[in-house]
Amino acid sequence: MTVSTRVRRTRLEGSERVLHQRTSPSGRLHPSRKLEVSVHVRHRSRKPLQGLEESFFGSRPAHLTREEFRSQYGAHESDLARVEAFASEHDLDVLSVSAARRTMVLAGTARAMSRAFDVELFAHESKDGRHHAHEGPVSLPSGLESVVHGVFGLDTRPMTRPHLGHPTKAAGRGRPQRFTPPEVAALYDFPPGLDGRGQTVALLQLGGGFRRKDLDAYFHRLKLRPSSISVVCVGRARNRPTGRPKSADAEVLLDIEVAASVAPGARLVVYFASNDDRGFIDGVKHAIHDREHRPSVVSISWGAPEAEWSKRALRVIDEAFREAGHLGITVCASSGDLGSSDGLAKGLAVEFPASSPHALACGGTRLIARNRRIRSEAVWYGVVAKKRWGSGGGVSDVFPLPKFQRGIGVPGRPGGGRGAGVPDVAANADPATGYHVRVDGKWMVLAGTSAAAPLWAGLVARLNQGLSTPLGFIHPTLYRLRNTPALRCVTRGTNGAYSARDGWCACTGLGSPSGEDLLRELRRLDRGSPQPR
Repeated sequence: MTVSTRVRRTRLEGSERVLHQRTSPSGRLHPSRKLEVSVHVRHRSRKPLQGLEESFFGSRPAHLTREEFRSQYGAHESDLARVEAFASEHDLDVLSVSAARRTMVLAGTARAMSRAFDVELFAHESKDGRHHAHEGPVSLPSGLESVVHGVFGLDTRPMTRPHLGHPTKAAGRGRPQRFTPPEVAALYDFPPGLDGRGQTVALLQLGGGFRRKDLDAYFHRLKLRPSSISVVCVGRARNRPTGRPKSADAEVLLDIEVAASVAPGARLVVYFASNDDRGFIDGVKHAIHDREHRPSVVSISWGAPEAEWSKRALRVIDEAFREAGHLGITVCASSGDLGSSDGLAKGLAVEFPASSPHALACGGTRLIARNRRIRSEAVWYGVVAKKRWGSGGGVSDVFPLPKFQRGIGVPGRPGGGRGAGVPDVAANADPATGYHVRVDGKWMVLAGTSAAAPLWAGLVARLNQGLSTPLGFIHPTLYRLRNTPALRCVTRGTNGAYSARDGWCACTGLGSPSGEDLLRELRRLDRGSPQPR
């Protein structure tokens, strides 16, 4: 690889990647290999979006429409022109441009990409297949780094994992109980008379797929007729069911079947993207800025420990979630299924994107019912085959403590300092008290925080229907409602390093929902809300 010495270059801070032990380099990528990258640029305003963390429902200014957001905060034409000129100088083609998403897709050979971004590209093999990767930072001509917020696609190693559990991995005690999603919704008192009509729920998927016949059979058994379920393919990703129930198909169908059955009046849109940092970011941005489907809720059941993401990816995704809040979109994310260690052999960790202060992090509980009422609810946690399973939670090593979490007892970071607490809320997730679903022609029981996130997304859709304006960034409001009947505090159990307690805890957050009480409180606040545009 050679880079011209006549052009001064600047490293893009936070773009570094590390070659993990679980992948093995098999030599440099062939120079003629065709690649694509997504380049994300700054906002037109040059200033970050502010004003969410201190506000609560009923006190905020009206949400921006997508058209208003594009004109005020989309990419500036001059910035896009600078990236286009850079691409031309380095033999890269511009495949697409989106001012709203502030994204340009560039294509070229591995040789051209290496020279353009001053990186070495390696061929990589792992149990997940063949990919390409880079180690170290990306660099750009000096001056362009102030325009570009991130370059993604130079590393296609899988980034995330789904968060679901099978009954064979259940770690609870006592007799198992199994529920349909509507039964869980009824136990949590989801407000009757509301079904999410007029709302759109977006589900981000990074693998697998579904067949319509499975959904038809599932909803026929539940005697439901969901409004509509459509698919959006981002980049080269597709709805590709494997036919194997214990594959990513299980994640896809669990998300759809939970969300659609608890909010059958809402439209569901499934966004398929590739399982790498570029695919994740592009999928999130497509959903948030989709002017055709206009989601009001986004549910994400995939994630990875914070340390496995580049700082640039963390920053760009968190920024996208902030944009969602200004657009009136609530982002729900599963907090992980491996307890307070998030699967690390040593130490504590939390899952991203759940650790973003702008995502509603959904933890997991073990729910026991009798006579259609909740008998008990505790933190989901246990050890099976020497592996810890349970509600992910703890303290972020990346994001500082947000204002709405001050004074609730978020513990300090193990290494010192104050970080964002995870999760925010919780719902049933123990496989021993899991959900009846249908995957690839097989009836089975699944759970995990992958079920908690779409369950909360369905609840938000129903709440939005009953309010004059979408909830959007709901966090400050929920934290104001802690220790009220709107949220069922979970006070029993542990997720490893942290224990449940009154108020907020790093196992189940503020607790599980009491939907009717939550709607009542929100309607009280809604009287002072601005009318939707």
